Amino acid sequence: MKKRLAVSLFAFLLLMVSCSKDKDILNTLNDYNLSMESEGYHFGDKIKIPKEVLENAESISISFGEKETADLTINPEFFSLGDNAVTFNIKTKNGKILPQDATINVFAKNPEVQINYKIINEYPHNTEYFTEGFELHGNIIYESIGLNGKSKLIKYNLGSIVPILEISQPDDIFSEGITVFGDKIYQLTYQNRKGFIYDSEMKLLKEFEFPAAINEGWGMTNDGKNLIVSDGTKNIYFLNPENPSEIARYISIAGHSEIFDKINELEYRNGFIYANVWHKPIILKINPKTGEVVGTFDFTKIAEENNTDENGESVLNGIAFKGENMLITGKNWVKIYEVSVE
Repeated sequence: MKKRLAVSLFAFLLLMVSCSKDKDILNTLNDYNLSMESEGYHFGDKIKIPKEVLENAESISISFGEKETADLTINPEFFSLGDNAVTFNIKTKNGKILPQDATINVFAKNPEVQINYKIINEYPHNTEYFTEGFELHGNIIYESIGLNGKSKLIKYNLGSIVPILEISQPDDIFSEGITVFGDKIYQLTYQNRKGFIYDSEMKLLKEFEFPAAINEGWGMTNDGKNLIVSDGTKNIYFLNPENPSEIARYISIAGHSEIFDKINELEYRNGFIYANVWHKPIILKINPKTGEVVGTFDFTKIAEENNTDENGESVLNGIAFKGENMLITGKNWVKIYEVSVE
């Protein structure tokens, strides 16, 4: 009886030691992953696993939902720019599988450039317009106005606040980004999970449903081939203009040391996407192939001058181009600014 008790006690102690070691392995890996979140990685980097973990591991893999790889390299086949939710699977030498959730941040390889500008002109903007989409064609501004019960699509001459044409929308619609693609105008809605397609005279032609991956409509532009859409996350989607419910591809957005989510109003110009970040007085210049932020505009001073809403919602939210110059405005701003890019 005493011998059996001694064996049971020994087995229990072995189990406790094993559990303690497993916990130490997971804690060590967790501490390391947390320390790397601010430093991050770049594509091609190797993930360095702590020695204490390697010594007790037969193998280590990383899973991304249904995908899994034993290659501990930051490979764009598995990782995207920005934050990546993953699980480390550590197979110990006694055959156990220890899972450890982690966030791996992937940043752009090269630092973004601070782009200088100069205000060269100012135009009036209707302070009643809660700007969500903003685009210039010729001398005509197309603007999508948001808020339930106040949403509408308008067009007017740059330099005037008198609409040439104005289309009000149902009270349950919160209008968002727009783009003029060929002879059609495309418009997003915020949370209705649908968009509208109009002819050049703003007559509604048809509606379309959002792709399953897109829950909210935010910003919109096009590159002459695809509709380009933001949804308030770190992602920008390229949609088929013939069937906007179909995603051709997507990119995730990050700078050299910062992840950008809440990507909002968009504009495409000369091979780059320009995007503002909701509630930040900046505009990003983005490589549409990779999602890397290559440059930033700081419009802090202009944004502060126009932040008149007590709830802080009169934010920068309008980007267009007039030749080589950029036009910017915002929600309920009194002005549209034309800036030369230096």
